[in-house]
Amino acid sequence: MNNIRITKQFSFETGHALYGYDGKCKNVHGHSYKLFVTVIGQPISDKSNVKFGMVIDFGDLKKIVKEEIVDIFDHATVFNKNTPHVELAKELSDRGHHVILVDYQPTSEMMVIDFAKKIKDRLPKEVQLHSIKLQETETSCAQWFASEN
Repeated sequence: MNNIRITKQFSFETGHALYGYDGKCKNVHGHSYKLFVTVIGQPISDKSNVKFGMVIDFGDLKKIVKEEIVDIFDHATVFNKNTPHVELAKELSDRGHHVILVDYQPTSEMMVIDFAKKIKDRLPKEVQLHSIKLQETETSCAQWFASEN
């Protein structure tokens, strides 16, 4: 049987600030992220299985990524909880804003590492995460590949 890769694309809006950064991104700002999730596996060969011929149902992959990432990060502001930004985060949260505190600098690079772990933990055992691409702007993205990690 052949291994096949399938990819599903997601979009979400997220704000962040990079504490200690020496450029404009030290300020709170946002991105219209595009997330591409690619998994690899063998299509189901059991003809009696309702998912016959699929590596994973696109709907099942969508459910995992929406629950773990999109529904959490969409229209949220992300700050590193180990910086003075926690004070700003508390103020925003107290005013009803959706704030996420993470234990890393919320760059695209660190976000793909976080996302990879969350997605891998939810995939069926016969399906592996192959790669993740997080596009932060039209010309900038971060990528994670299982083969390199």
